[in-house]
Amino acid sequence: MTSYYANKVELLRDIFGAASVHVEPSVIVVDGKRHPVVDDVIVLTRPEAPDLPAGHPPEDDQKDGIRRSFGDEWQAFPEILSEHEEEFRQYFDLLDLGELAGKRVCDLGCGIGRWSYFLRDRVSELVLVDFSDSIFVAREHLRECDRAVFLMGDLQSLPFREGFADLIVCLGVLHHMPNDALAEVRRLKRYAPDLLIYLYSALDKRPPIYRILLRLVTEIRLLVHPVRSRAFRSAFTWAATMSLYLPLIWLGTLLRPFGLSNAVPLYDFYHGKTVRRIKQDVYDRFFAEIEQRFSHKQISQLSDTFSRVTISPQIPYWHFRCER
Repeated sequence: MTSYYANKVELLRDIFGAASVHVEPSVIVVDGKRHPVVDDVIVLTRPEAPDLPAGHPPEDDQKDGIRRSFGDEWQAFPEILSEHEEEFRQYFDLLDLGELAGKRVCDLGCGIGRWSYFLRDRVSELVLVDFSDSIFVAREHLRECDRAVFLMGDLQSLPFREGFADLIVCLGVLHHMPNDALAEVRRLKRYAPDLLIYLYSALDKRPPIYRILLRLVTEIRLLVHPVRSRAFRSAFTWAATMSLYLPLIWLGTLLRPFGLSNAVPLYDFYHGKTVRRIKQDVYDRFFAEIEQRFSHKQISQLSDTFSRVTISPQIPYWHFRCER
């Protein structure tokens, strides 16, 4: 059996900054360290039982819970939908996509690979990283792309060389991690000269009703996120979609002729989307253990680390570009 990585030895050597890379059908050996390969995914950490020292700190338990939760989410919502292409254009409005030709792009926390899917014909090489089982879904979506590397691993302990990528894309990931998300953005500077990041907004430029609703939703999230039952999660997602998201979207639609739709939470991003797409975000919103939020001012302070920080004025808030 021939390994998917048989013709990618030099690529892997460069990504890892390794002196030697040996490819076997089910193992990649990097400078003597063996990494299993499962369905073309190089496993840097074991998905179900990561190697943790005895008495490991609580944040490791927390991270393992996050891993399971997002693995469950992307198994429940594995499809790349038509709406994702429009969202791709929204997130990437700060980049000239034509300039990505010949570039290596790393999709950190790639989930099912929906952003890499739309990048696949625009770039030279893709490096997809996720620490949940969703990386196997990403492999399926990019089955026809022979220029991609798939890794299951923790983005907070990447075994890659400095400057291994031309661009790092990390959208909607760092605000769910136990460490300060802005500190993580600064740390990623070592791996690429250009970063495209999305972090939840603190709603600092939104009407007060947005923050009132956020407090209510946060209280509900803290109650329901520990529940692991798939039946409960499915029923709750449906109920929240029908009782909260869709009514607000309908209200925004009614108020649009009067120029008041932007005062209605959820309307600007979700109007025109299918129920299936909305449900995926409802699941993400209520079953995430950790949620960090940042103001425009806080993000702009990343200029202490990067030569240029550009925050998009468009939705989703806040997505921004950091250039080294």
